[in-house]
Amino acid sequence: MMTKTIDVARYIIYAYEQISNSRFETQELKLQKLMYFAQRESFALVGNELFPSDFQGWKHGPVLPELRYFFEENYEPYTGDDGSLTATDKYVIESVINKYGHYDAWYLRDLSHEEMSWRNSREGLNDSESGNKIISKDDIRKDSEKVRVYDSLYDMYLDEFEEFEEGEVVLRVI
Repeated sequence: MMTKTIDVARYIIYAYEQISNSRFETQELKLQKLMYFAQRESFALVGNELFPSDFQGWKHGPVLPELRYFFEENYEPYTGDDGSLTATDKYVIESVINKYGHYDAWYLRDLSHEEMSWRNSREGLNDSESGNKIISKDDIRKDSEKVRVYDSLYDMYLDEFEEFEEGEVVLRVI
């Protein structure tokens, strides 16, 4: 059974390959971090979650347990629209790829360690401990408040648009 989380993961890989014109390979760490940033970006752009699954605060950053071993067990390339992802979902994912896709997995890992949501899930653990506490979606929403929203279609940040007013986000989907 395909879940929306799996569909988002498949589309992240597809969008990465389309935008970067290179193979994603089997970079699970990078996929996990792009999934986190996609979830955070969705809160920033549209005010709600992109997918329902919960991240856990592992030592290398936010992890979706259902995507652990994704490339070995569940990966099927995205082949076209089956209707599970909306145009807005795709816009959010493509925005994340444009913003973060060019970074390597370890840089994204380090970036995820700056997130308050991940740090809160690690309370009482040292850096080498695994940890499996759920990362609160409310905390991810709080992290999203510091996101400077970038529009890859216009190659500029939303706050650079003349008609943009703080707190007003209007998505155009073409």
